[in-house]
Amino acid sequence: MSLLPISFLLALALAPPPPELPVRSYVLIEAESGEVLAERDADQPLPPASLTKIMAAYVIFGELAAGRLGLEDPVTISEKAWRRPGSRMFVEVGRQVPVEQLLKGMIIQSGNDATIALAEHVAGSEEAFVARMNEEAARLGMRNTRFVTADGLPAEGHVSSARDLARLARAVILTHPDYYRWYSEREFEYAGIRQNNRNLLLWRDASVDGMKTGHTQEAGYCLIASAKREGMRLISVVLGSQSERARADQSHALLQYGFRHFEAVELYPPGAELARVPLWKGEADEAVVGVGERVYLVLPRGSAARLSAELELAGPLVAPIAAREPIGRVFVRLDGRLVAERPAVLLEEARAGGFFRRMRHGLVLWWSGG
Repeated sequence: MSLLPISFLLALALAPPPPELPVRSYVLIEAESGEVLAERDADQPLPPASLTKIMAAYVIFGELAAGRLGLEDPVTISEKAWRRPGSRMFVEVGRQVPVEQLLKGMIIQSGNDATIALAEHVAGSEEAFVARMNEEAARLGMRNTRFVTADGLPAEGHVSSARDLARLARAVILTHPDYYRWYSEREFEYAGIRQNNRNLLLWRDASVDGMKTGHTQEAGYCLIASAKREGMRLISVVLGSQSERARADQSHALLQYGFRHFEAVELYPPGAELARVPLWKGEADEAVVGVGERVYLVLPRGSAARLSAELELAGPLVAPIAAREPIGRVFVRLDGRLVAERPAVLLEEARAGGFFRRMRHGLVLWWSGG
């Protein structure tokens, strides 16, 4: 797959610039494609505070999906988890708490104690669990990230970037949608203590269904937010804001910008028919040609009507040809400029024809130089 960067599309359509935000770093992406719609200093390594817990959750979600961990499994709370400073779920030493309860305490209440309890249960120690987190970060291509603590408490060298965190949030949303739903819950009660989710956008905007806040003196106020409208999901990351309200305002401004000025278009689903073209030496006279991969584009809003597609075959289609065999390319253009390219494939097997048909077609191809 080949895509031109969205910055080219922005210039082409003369889309307005993104809002000016008084933060240290930000990025806005479309979730399905990963396309970047707006950014500033998105690769700058910065302390991520409790946004770190998204990676902790991602590792645990992987354990659940692999069947190595169950939501009802009991977790014994250690003294280290109980003593962990910062935001808390208020678990007690020696008590056994189900994995699901601890996950909700970590996701909704941002409980450091819940995070450490889960880390120790899954990997034996916080240090071993952090090593797992860093392995996953490397696998996801988070090049400006290094985790030192499981819950995001400040530590020397504990950093990530807005782009890396957007990549991580996208992985959680696309890979573990059943667990992602917990990020939309506004409150959680444990041991008689009810705490609200600190993501203010869950109350402001019905399209927002996640994701995570963070704050330390070093990191400032941080927020990853995700919203879905008209079938398109956006993810914003704001790092180093001035207050809880400001990070919500700034994240909302980014989301509004993205939804107002961009749209997602599925031009062709995978396997969509493009054309029927002449087939040589086959049982049939025509072969059905389609796209081998889905053509899904994020475009400046209102520009989809100006898209055009062109099929380019590698040569004459000569049977036999197996189904899904690449036989050319599909080029998609916006106002004449290339924005996407996909393989063209045969959607149905092209069987060889009889002897005399093959001979006759062979002579025609030879005579025409095909």
